[in-house]
Amino acid sequence: MIEESIMLSDITTKYRQNIQNLTAFEKAVLVDKATERPFSGALLNVKEEGVFVCKLCTAPLYRSKDKFESHCGWPSFDDEIPSAVRRIPDADGRRVEIVCANCGGHLGHVFEGEGMTAKNTRHCVNSVSLDFQKQAQNGMMPKDAKAYVAGGCFWGVEHYLQQLEGVKSVISGFMGGHVANPDYYDVVRGGTGHLETVEVCYDPERISYREIIKRFFEIHDPEQTNGQGPDIGSQYLSAVFVSHEEEAETVAELIGELEENGYRVATQVLPASPFYAADEGHQDYYERKGTEPYCHGFVARFDKGRKR
Repeated sequence: MIEESIMLSDITTKYRQNIQNLTAFEKAVLVDKATERPFSGALLNVKEEGVFVCKLCTAPLYRSKDKFESHCGWPSFDDEIPSAVRRIPDADGRRVEIVCANCGGHLGHVFEGEGMTAKNTRHCVNSVSLDFQKQAQNGMMPKDAKAYVAGGCFWGVEHYLQQLEGVKSVISGFMGGHVANPDYYDVVRGGTGHLETVEVCYDPERISYREIIKRFFEIHDPEQTNGQGPDIGSQYLSAVFVSHEEEAETVAELIGELEENGYRVATQVLPASPFYAADEGHQDYYERKGTEPYCHGFVARFDKGRKR
């Protein structure tokens, strides 16, 4: 699906500091949309098992199993990690640009109909736009993974999830809507379709996806259908945004356990879509304010017989 053009201003406030840490050439490609010389990239011939992530924001973009030799001079992939890459019309009117769906960093271009692989697609990506995370012997990635959940006001969800050991950061933002780069007041007015969502960045060697989702179900009311606590509206609904089948299966198992305990779970399980970080004034709200959330709290819902 081709989306509307993304400008430099679309790279969220959260990643502006990251831009300052880029080399001049990295910035020229990721921000100013330059192209590295063919056959010059450090990742062109990487064949090891692992994941290619965005150099600007570390979001996972491509798996090594989808990389192939196209002889074009740049790393080529015939598929991306679901919802990780956005397609937008290129300024030249002929090609389709690809950018990181999380931060908007420029990756390269995508081509279809060339017949190079069974998927008939070639993501032609600048090496300098990527970092490579080699797969560890235990099959887990050595660096960060991400989870996306919505459970009412993102301030409270952020507050509790960032207390988990193994969670590196929690970012308040928006997901699930149909408008690019919404701001807080766009979402509050209810016209964008977004839910207040948090992005949980975690170390999978220290905490599992299951543990994070389990805690999510214990810090908000998964039975409420119209919001969360006194916050009523579609932007406050309960949801888990999943990026692949394994995550969906984990969420389904946990919902099944809650239902066995007598809960009527209203939480939606939705495919992950572009995440937009809220402005800095909405980050670490309770930590800065020095108070506790007013509509979130811990309930051990997975204890057998807890509700009935």
